[in-house]
Amino acid sequence: MEPKVSIIIPFYNCSYIDKAIQSALDQTYKNVEVIVVDDGSTIFTEKIQPFLEKIRYLKKENGGTATALNHGIHAATGEYIAWLSSDDYFLPEKISKQVSFMISHQAEASFTNYDCIDNEDQLLFSWYGKRFTDINEVYRTFLLYNAINGCTVIIKKTVFEKVGYFNPYHRYTHDYEMWLRLLVNGHKMYYLDEALTKFRIHEESGTCKFQSEMQEDIVTIESYYRPLLIKNMEKL
Repeated sequence: MEPKVSIIIPFYNCSYIDKAIQSALDQTYKNVEVIVVDDGSTIFTEKIQPFLEKIRYLKKENGGTATALNHGIHAATGEYIAWLSSDDYFLPEKISKQVSFMISHQAEASFTNYDCIDNEDQLLFSWYGKRFTDINEVYRTFLLYNAINGCTVIIKKTVFEKVGYFNPYHRYTHDYEMWLRLLVNGHKMYYLDEALTKFRIHEESGTCKFQSEMQEDIVTIESYYRPLLIKNMEKL
């Protein structure tokens, strides 16, 4: 039987939540559970109602995306964890292609490329992420910037049990900190050269609204992890 994949969708007052959920349910890979973690939303919760019989719906007090992801990971029963932001969506073959790739490469963690769309689902940029030729190039790129879109990632749940969960202290850069933590602890992140996620650019996204906070956090993260990453690369 195919290994189960838990798709975790953190949700906080997002008008696109129904599109995200539908894309998770429309996966050609059938052994999935869809976990929506309501992080204290006060609006747009009615958009979840039509899906309640097909998903696991968890509610908690507002604490930020990292806490919502952690809540979902703890509750997940899948062998693999996928993260889908509530304003993005997956292409139908996303999980099937990526899990098959991971199994063939014996990978604990992987990521893909992605397209950028606007608030009306219109394509802005295709294949927006960097395309990698090997794992060493991934390490080298992280000496410069965060090369991974979090919603393209699939990780074995056991990895979180080894390195820990997302750090809520990094409210807007918890993903960047996690990828660096994985790399410096010897967990390779394999790149699948396909664009399987639609990343939405809009004025209400955290990426747009909290740029100054993100930049401050990035400096803290990089000053700690980059020296460790350099040491790790010397062992490769």
